[in-house]
Amino acid sequence: MDGSATATGLTVVPIAPAIGAEIHGVDLAADPSDATVAAIRRALLDHLVIFFRDQQITPAQQLAFARCFGTPVPYPMVDGIDGFPEIAPVLKLEHERVNFGGVWHSDTTYTQQPPMGAMLAARELPPVGGDTLFANQYRAWETLSEGMKAMLRPLRAVNSSAKASARITRNRGNAGGTGADEKTLKEAVHPVMRTHPETGRPALYVNAGHTTRFEGMTEAESAPILDFLFRHQTQAEFTCRFVWTPGALAFWDNRASQHYPLNDYHGHRRLMHRISIAGDRPA
Repeated sequence: MDGSATATGLTVVPIAPAIGAEIHGVDLAADPSDATVAAIRRALLDHLVIFFRDQQITPAQQLAFARCFGTPVPYPMVDGIDGFPEIAPVLKLEHERVNFGGVWHSDTTYTQQPPMGAMLAARELPPVGGDTLFANQYRAWETLSEGMKAMLRPLRAVNSSAKASARITRNRGNAGGTGADEKTLKEAVHPVMRTHPETGRPALYVNAGHTTRFEGMTEAESAPILDFLFRHQTQAEFTCRFVWTPGALAFWDNRASQHYPLNDYHGHRRLMHRISIAGDRPA
């Protein structure tokens, strides 16, 4: 197994050149040491999304692990599971044709303080399919032309929970089909170029799921540039693909990555438990 070993005995194995690494040698059900938490955080900052295999953890243990990295917060559009309001069930039933969040996006950028990251644990998986793609938004920014960067750097973008591309993927609201987001519009304005608060690196911070226009411009005026950016930021060279297995958990940095859950498993049930970790105001 190729990878780098840390002083704590963890092994970090990249799964693609641009983004993503698997971490081996840790039991998430145990109480991790400060050194282990620091090594995991370092891997997250280096690779933007990290994966753990074969973790048999309870909801309480998943929540305890999330608290090592910040404050878990409820997802704004989905009720939490019984006893754990911070753990949102991400569920697609056998008869459903639309999966939750099935579009390239950064999480809840329509809020004033989007989460710093999220953890997703596999609970029930289809026999095949349901993989998740992730994209590196440092690379997306770095590979723009200097002229495009100069134009975008001072701009701010409007993000809305009502944008159709993402709204239709959560119209069931939760397993009971409440569709709560239809009743409450959420909107926030964030910089197009975000500076990561821990690494100081610039990242492209628009996304097809929630970004509607540039501040001070109409949607029609914004569309040509946004459409280009949406295509640019998810090109294959910036991505990795994670094949879920029973007991797997993914932890992604929402400040400099995007993700896209594939909807290729019709006729099968898929249940994941998701925890969002509070973030700061993008700058």
